[in-house]
Amino acid sequence: MNANDCMALAMELARKGTGWTSPNPLVGAVLVKDGKIIGQGWHRRCGGLHAEREALAACTEDPAGATLYVTLEPCCHQGRQPPCTQAILDAGISKVVIGSRDPNPLVHGKGAALLRQAGVTVEEDFMREQCDTLNPVFFHYITHKTPYVAMKYAMTADGKIACHTGLSQWVTGEAARAHVQTLRHKYRGILAGIGTVLQDDPRLTCRMEGGRNPVRIICDSHLRIPLDSNLCRTAHEVPTIVACASPDQDKRKALDGLGVTVLDLPGPDGRVDLPALMAELGKREIDGILLEGGGGLNESMLRQGLVHKVYCYLAPKLFGGADAKSPVEGVGVDRPEDCWQLSSPTCTPMGEDLLLEYEVIQHVHRDH
Repeated sequence: MNANDCMALAMELARKGTGWTSPNPLVGAVLVKDGKIIGQGWHRRCGGLHAEREALAACTEDPAGATLYVTLEPCCHQGRQPPCTQAILDAGISKVVIGSRDPNPLVHGKGAALLRQAGVTVEEDFMREQCDTLNPVFFHYITHKTPYVAMKYAMTADGKIACHTGLSQWVTGEAARAHVQTLRHKYRGILAGIGTVLQDDPRLTCRMEGGRNPVRIICDSHLRIPLDSNLCRTAHEVPTIVACASPDQDKRKALDGLGVTVLDLPGPDGRVDLPALMAELGKREIDGILLEGGGGLNESMLRQGLVHKVYCYLAPKLFGGADAKSPVEGVGVDRPEDCWQLSSPTCTPMGEDLLLEYEVIQHVHRDH
C-alpha cells in the first residue's frame, strides 16, 4: 500500500465512529512497517481509546520504527484519555503522517511540535482536504463552543414540504427516509419547533438498526407542548430538552416530573433566544444539531446565522397551493442579493429522489 492508500484506509476507519464519538472528533490511524500494515484503529466512542492507542493495541508486531498515518494531529494533553503523543514516543514510532490539523487550542500545532522535538519525523497536511471532510462538526464546535447546525427538509419539485391541508406523509420515498435516520444517528441533537410537535406528534428518534438516539430539543416559547405527547411520554428514555421564554411554573414542574429538561431562555421579542440556546447546548456538549424545523424556525435560525449546512431531499412531485408550506418561511429577505448564499451542491440519488447537500457560505443578519 502506498501512502495515499494508508491515509484513505485511516479515513475509512475514522468513519466507523460516526454517531458515537461526540463531542470528540472522528479519527482513524494505520501503522505501517516494512511496507505492510501492522496495526489499525479508530476512535470508537467518547471516553474510549483514541485512534492512535487503538492502532498500537492492535499491533501484530513491535511498532518500533514504524510509520503512523493518522487523520488528525495527535493530542498532547490529558483529557478523558492520556496524550497520544506519549504513546507514540513510548512505542518508538519513527514517522507520523498527519492529515488534518487540530484547531483545539490545547493541541493545535503542539502535538506535531512535541513529536518533532523528540526526533520523530512529522509530515503534516497529507491529504488534508479529504481528512478535513471528516470533522466539520468538531472543527466548528471546538472553535465556537456552539453546535454545528445542519438544516434538513424534504420538498417537492415546486418547493412544498406539505400539502395545503398540512399533510406531509410522505413527500419522499423509502430510501430518502432511511437516509434521514443515518443523520439522526450522526448528529448529537435534533431540533424542532412546537408547530411540528403539535402537527405531527413525532418521536424524533433514530430508527436505524444499531443507531443512537439524538438529544431531542424543542423550541416552545409559550410551553404549549402537550404532557401526553410522544416526546413527553418517552423523555425518561430519550433525553428531551424544551426551550421556552418565561414558562408557566406549574407546567414546568409537570414537565420536570416527566423527565423533560426545561430551559428558560427569553429573547427580546418574547420568544426563545436562539443564540443563547446554542450557547447552552454547547455547554452540554451537544456539538452538532440536525434541524428538522418548520419553515418559521428554519428562517429564524438562518436569520441569526446559526445554520451551517443544508440537506435538501428533492422529490419528483408537485403539490401546488399558494398556502402550502415551504422549507423557509418567516419574512424572508427583501432583495435577491440579501439571500442566504449556499455552496454548489453535491447531488446523490436516493431511490426516485435526490439528496442535495450545501454549505451555507453567506449568513444574513437582517431584522424586520
